Amino acid sequence: MNQKLKIALAFLVLIIPLVILNNLGLFDRFVKDESPTILEESEKEEEAIPPLSVTKFGIPVDSFNVIESVVESGESFGNILLNFGVDYSTIHKVATEFKDVFDVRTLRTGKRYALFCDKKDTNVAHYMVYQASAINYVVFDLSDSVDVYRGEEEVVVVTKGISGVINSSLYQSLLDKGGSPALVVELSKVYAWTIDFFRIQPGDYFKLIYEERFINDTVLVGMGRILAADFNHNGRSFYSFYYDNDSTYSDFFDEKGRSLRKAFLKAPLDFFRISSRFNRNRFHPVLKRVKPHLGTDYAAAHGTPIMSTADGEVIAAAYTRGNGNYVKVRHNSIYTTQYLHMSKFAKGIKKGTRVRQGDVIGYIGSTGLATGPHVCYRFWVNGKQVDPLRQDLPEAEPISADFMADFQAKMLDLRKRVDALPVLNKKEKPKVQLASATP
Repeated sequence: MNQKLKIALAFLVLIIPLVILNNLGLFDRFVKDESPTILEESEKEEEAIPPLSVTKFGIPVDSFNVIESVVESGESFGNILLNFGVDYSTIHKVATEFKDVFDVRTLRTGKRYALFCDKKDTNVAHYMVYQASAINYVVFDLSDSVDVYRGEEEVVVVTKGISGVINSSLYQSLLDKGGSPALVVELSKVYAWTIDFFRIQPGDYFKLIYEERFINDTVLVGMGRILAADFNHNGRSFYSFYYDNDSTYSDFFDEKGRSLRKAFLKAPLDFFRISSRFNRNRFHPVLKRVKPHLGTDYAAAHGTPIMSTADGEVIAAAYTRGNGNYVKVRHNSIYTTQYLHMSKFAKGIKKGTRVRQGDVIGYIGSTGLATGPHVCYRFWVNGKQVDPLRQDLPEAEPISADFMADFQAKMLDLRKRVDALPVLNKKEKPKVQLASATP
C-alpha cells in the first residue's frame, strides 16, 4: 500500500465517526460537555447551605437583642423581669413551680445574667439566663409555656507541662514558672504523706503534667487533676502518677504502684508552722507551771480549716475549759486522734459522724487554754498518747497484681512525658509548655 492510500484511510477512520455523531445530533455534546464542572457543583452546594445560626446558652442570638448585666445589690429576680415586660403571674409561676430546679431567692449580687429581648421591642424579654458560675447557668423560658432548666458551658480540658528549680519557696517558684495558687495546693496534697515541705531546699526541683479547664477556648475556669509529677528533693526523685481504673482505684501511686497516701496525714493542716512539739516536761504558758504537753501544736491563721488525718468515726465533738472546742476521731481499734482549741466545728460534725481522710472537721481558733490561734493535735496508739511525728505509720494498699499491667502501661507513658520536661534554672525565662489538648 502506497503512502497516499495510507493517509486517506487514516483520514476516513477519523472523519467517519464524527459524521455519524453529527447525523445523530450528538456532535456538540461530544465536543462540548455541557454537564456542570466539579467547581460549579461545589459552588451550587455552597449556595444551598444556609448560614450557621449563632447560639448562646443554646438560644439563637440572631433572633433576639441580647442585654447582659450583673445582679446589683438589693436587686431581685422579680425586679429585673418586671422592667422587661414580664408580668407578675409569670414571675410567680417561675418562683413557685420551678423551685426544685432553681430557687430565685438565691440570686447573688455580682453574678452575671443575660436577657434575650424582642427584636422590635427591647423592653420585652423572652428568656433570662442566670450564670450561677463560669460553667453552670439557669435558663428561664418566659414564653406562654413557662419553663426553667439548667445548662453547662462546654469545657475543654488542656493538658500542660511545667517545671522549674526551687530558689526560695515552692509557692513562689511555681508561680514564677506560670503555675497558679490552686496548682500549688494540689501539689502539696499529692505529696502530703511523702515530703515535708518545710524542709525543701534551694536546688530541689519539680516537673508536672497537669490539666487546666477552659470554656470558649480562652476562659480559664480552673484546674483539673495533676496527672504525673517528679518532685526532686535532696537529690532524690519522688514520682507520683494518678491512676483511675473506674472501679477500684482513684489515687496517686509511685512508679512501683505503691500508694503515696499513708493511713495518716503528716499534719491536720495544709499550711502551718509547728509552734510546740510533744514534750512531757513543757512549761505551760497559761498555767505557768510544768505540765506535760502530749500533743503537737500547729499554728495557723484564725479560721484555717482543720482536717481529719485519717478515715474514722467522730466519738466526741464538745467543749471543755482546757481543750476549748475539740473533736476526737477513732480510726480503728489501735489509732485515735484529737484536735483541740477550734474556733468552731465544721458543718455536720458531731458524735457518730463518719469522716474521710482530709475531710474538714473544724477551724483554727484559740478556745480553751490557748494563747493564740492553733490546733493541738493529739495521737493515741492502743490507748496511749504518743508523739505522732515519731510514729512509723502504716501505708495505704498498693496496686494489686490484677491491675499492675494496666497501671504500668499508663505510668510509663506519663513518666516519659514528665522526664522530657526541662528543668529551668533561675536565669532562664519562665515557661509553661503545652503537652496536649483533649476535647
